[in-house]
Amino acid sequence: MVHPVLRSLHLHPVKSLAALTVDGAVVEPWGLAGDRRWMLVDGAGTAVTQRQEPRLAGISATPLPDGGVELSALGGQPLRVAVPGPADRVVVELFGKRFEAVEAASAARVWLSGFLGTEVRLVHQDEPSFRRPIDPAYARPGETVSLADGYPLLLTTVASLDALNALIAGGDHPQEGPLPMNRFRPNAVVDGTGAWEEDGWRRVAIGPVAFRVAKPCQRCAITTIDQSTARRGKEPLRTLALHRRTGAKLLFGMHLVPEGTGAVRVGDPVRVLE
Repeated sequence: MVHPVLRSLHLHPVKSLAALTVDGAVVEPWGLAGDRRWMLVDGAGTAVTQRQEPRLAGISATPLPDGGVELSALGGQPLRVAVPGPADRVVVELFGKRFEAVEAASAARVWLSGFLGTEVRLVHQDEPSFRRPIDPAYARPGETVSLADGYPLLLTTVASLDALNALIAGGDHPQEGPLPMNRFRPNAVVDGTGAWEEDGWRRVAIGPVAFRVAKPCQRCAITTIDQSTARRGKEPLRTLALHRRTGAKLLFGMHLVPEGTGAVRVGDPVRVLE
């Protein structure tokens, strides 16, 4: 009998930049330590993601021990960015919600703006314990999230991606498949399940940490961007619209909210609690 295990674990130190694959991570109430505590904003303070700038996929960010990040991109010199101080607090906007963050030093603005050819700034979420509440329709009082789209972690399964790729192969854009898992930008990838089995989960445990399954993940145009080339395609949204649609929502993966904290590692057992 095959038992589900944590197949891979991924961080996104700066929202919408390249993913970082790790062997283990600490689960904090608002997400994995080091995941999506930084993001880019435009001159008005509005978040900039791969939806607007697919080339962000070509920038990597590596966490530093003090909470800072090192930015790197092919053909350029890396830049170390320290966590800014409280005096650099600014108001930013993500999905129509405004909240406070702190702005990185001007060297980060120059480096990133030079790469993109447009003015952007880098900001840091200084107080994840209260800056961004989770949607109260799916949260308990006091639950918050990092700079992820809406929930602390995203879980996907290998079997469901295999099933989706089989559908893409039989569709009208088969040349775009098979798609890698990084199109979906998950935190936790689980192996050893049936296809779409996660649809029925309500609570799961990864290693020592239990999670509430809040809701399925509604997918956006970022999934159509090749994370290696920054080129857009039609898939997987075309196939999800035919086979994984609920109203206007195209679904793949599940949002998780931690019920506790602790360390998780690749190879940890994954148990369905409810």
